[in-house]
Amino acid sequence: MNPTIELLKSHRSIRKFTDQPVSCELLEELIRAGQAAATSSHVQAYSVIHVTNPTNRVTIAELAGGQAYVATCGAFLVFCADMKRPTEAAERTEARVVRGMTEQLLVASVDTALMAQNVAVAAESEGLGICYIGGIRNNPQQVSDLLGLPDHVFPVFGMCLGYPAHQPDVKPRLPVEAILKQDTYTDDREQVAAFDATMHAYYQSRKGGTKQSDWSHNLTPLFDTKLRPHMREFLVERGFEMK
Repeated sequence: MNPTIELLKSHRSIRKFTDQPVSCELLEELIRAGQAAATSSHVQAYSVIHVTNPTNRVTIAELAGGQAYVATCGAFLVFCADMKRPTEAAERTEARVVRGMTEQLLVASVDTALMAQNVAVAAESEGLGICYIGGIRNNPQQVSDLLGLPDHVFPVFGMCLGYPAHQPDVKPRLPVEAILKQDTYTDDREQVAAFDATMHAYYQSRKGGTKQSDWSHNLTPLFDTKLRPHMREFLVERGFEMK
């Protein structure tokens, strides 16, 4: 297999980092690589906040659910969906700009995710480790206030970057047969059952036999409660009205 595919298949979330800093030159190159990602209609509906203030990083770590590595990693980035820049640019051409459309929210969110994944792959190609931090959506208003985010911009997730201080195993993924379907959607319960067995074995080996779980059971906390019910109201208040 070629080196790019091998790199992609070797991804692990890194949560322990050395003290080695990430240089500004390297960080800028990673952002340039991120900008090369596909973007809907060339809108480029994203902004990235490099959080360097130590106090703010500690605060974000707490707001994200006590994820201490937000404060200790070599660099911490917040990836923001940004419809402020493109709508204002269009407005300066005297266009009658319509804001708050659901499609604008989708475009900005997808653009941001694509851009961030390019950054992640580029970082790993340089020997860095990364960890996405979706926990900033636990308290999105506080994070927005801390970072001075204006209307029509919202924080989608953070990303820890740094030189790894550990090398965890690659976590198994669903079998490709469950994901790749031909012509029509097909039932994948057999593949899910097989994957549950795989994940049970993985947790047994990783946790010294102390974790009795599998993929399906790990999903329970995500779906048996209303996850982050504040997000809709928050997005509407930021100008993403989902009209």
